Amino acid sequence: MSENRLPHEKGFHISWDQIHRDSRALAWRLDGKGPDNGNWRAVVAITRGGMAPAMIVARELDIRTVDTISVMSYQQGSGAADQRREAKVLKSPDTELMGDGTGILILDDLVDSGKTLELVRELYPNAHFATVYAKPEGEPQVDTFITGVSQDTWIFFPWDMALQYVEPYRGT
Repeated sequence: MSENRLPHEKGFHISWDQIHRDSRALAWRLDGKGPDNGNWRAVVAITRGGMAPAMIVARELDIRTVDTISVMSYQQGSGAADQRREAKVLKSPDTELMGDGTGILILDDLVDSGKTLELVRELYPNAHFATVYAKPEGEPQVDTFITGVSQDTWIFFPWDMALQYVEPYRGT
């Protein structure tokens, strides 16, 4: 996020209810699209953001095998700024389960630049990649998504937010 911008500008706040609705919509879109008579062998969440959507999609599609892949592509910056860097796998899913990715549904909350999905797609070229939200730069890396957002919009997910009182800009 640009340092000369206030945190609420060009921001899109997602509630727990909204991520649940949008993840269910993603499940509906993916239902019957798996390569095994419409079924998926497993769901793999890209941690950490993909965990909540993956849980919801797995429940809705009755997929019992769930695993994770941990990819780091952001580094905490100074203040509220996050710095993008080259993606790196920190934890891989079960090798026997994954194979080349055939029948595997890989889920994340958002595709932004596409670097994370690009790395994971290199590892599992036949997997199906789905995200709840997609920015234009990353769209070529995702097979299915629900909502497109502009590249310069910062999405505030509920797991990154806390409910608390905030002083008004002008004194009371």
